[in-house]
Amino acid sequence: MRGRGELVDLAVNVRAGTPPSWLKECVAESLDGLAAYPDGRVARAAVAARHGVAPERVLLTAGAAEAFVLLARALRVRRPVVVHPQFTEPEAALLDAGHAVARVLLRAEDGFRLDPDAVPEDADLVVVGNPTNPTSVLHPAADLVRLARPGRVLVVDEAFMDAVPGEREALAGRVDVPGLVVLRSLTKTWGLAGLRIGYVLADPAVVAELSRAQPLWPVSSPALAAAEACMSPRALAEAGHVAHRVAAERRHLVAGLGELAGVSVVGPAEGPFVLVRVAGGGGVRARLRERGFAVRRGDTFPGLGPEWVRVAVRDRATADRFLSALGEALPPAP
Repeated sequence: MRGRGELVDLAVNVRAGTPPSWLKECVAESLDGLAAYPDGRVARAAVAARHGVAPERVLLTAGAAEAFVLLARALRVRRPVVVHPQFTEPEAALLDAGHAVARVLLRAEDGFRLDPDAVPEDADLVVVGNPTNPTSVLHPAADLVRLARPGRVLVVDEAFMDAVPGEREALAGRVDVPGLVVLRSLTKTWGLAGLRIGYVLADPAVVAELSRAQPLWPVSSPALAAAEACMSPRALAEAGHVAHRVAAERRHLVAGLGELAGVSVVGPAEGPFVLVRVAGGGGVRARLRERGFAVRRGDTFPGLGPEWVRVAVRDRATADRFLSALGEALPPAP
């Protein structure tokens, strides 16, 4: 069995080769100010300007994961519903806060597409990802808006939206949708998982309520510097180029997967990863590991079983080596 350091990690969903050098320099320059307490006003204003909203609609967080905890602990909800399969942290945070959580399970035979009518009418908190981890499905904004209604908090996790060219179907910046809370992460595209930086976009009253649940100075000065830098025109242009490159690399990966017998891909995939169904999933993962590749198991996501794996999109050379290894790892055709 290969050690972790010897594996090509296609299980993680953070973009490879990040953060870029200019972003590292911005973070490094912030270290001279570590003697002062963090002041998030400039970064908050930069996020607000990027999305065309008032600063009062922005809450900076220690990654999107903190936002899930704040939502679970600060909001008074009676019937939270999580749309699955998706990132498991929102449900875990709700359960940890003592809530009874209902699930809406999207179906593979429907391509894991959202059916707004499947969400119970009495749900007063609904959580859905877009594009969704791990399915890579991008739900139409119109379908998400159909979930909104007075008295309901609609949480849309857009952690991977900046990997979608043009950020089509995004709700970030919308102020006309009642109860809308949009979460964004800067850890995926920019490779800042170790720095912990994300933000919430919501009605000022919701932002104030979540802010009261935060500890003092929850976001460090280096993370604030990174947030400000990632809102700059240069950063937004680079993210746009990256999104188009990822889309091209994803098409190459999906085409190669389509040539393998016993393999199917959920599509159309729109995120920086794809969800793949393979015969004998657990054994395939083990054989891939022997060949130097790690993929994300799917059976820890509600609604998926051991035949599912999530594969990160990487450059074509890496994808070709992975496809060759996967072809060898698949069980013989009957």
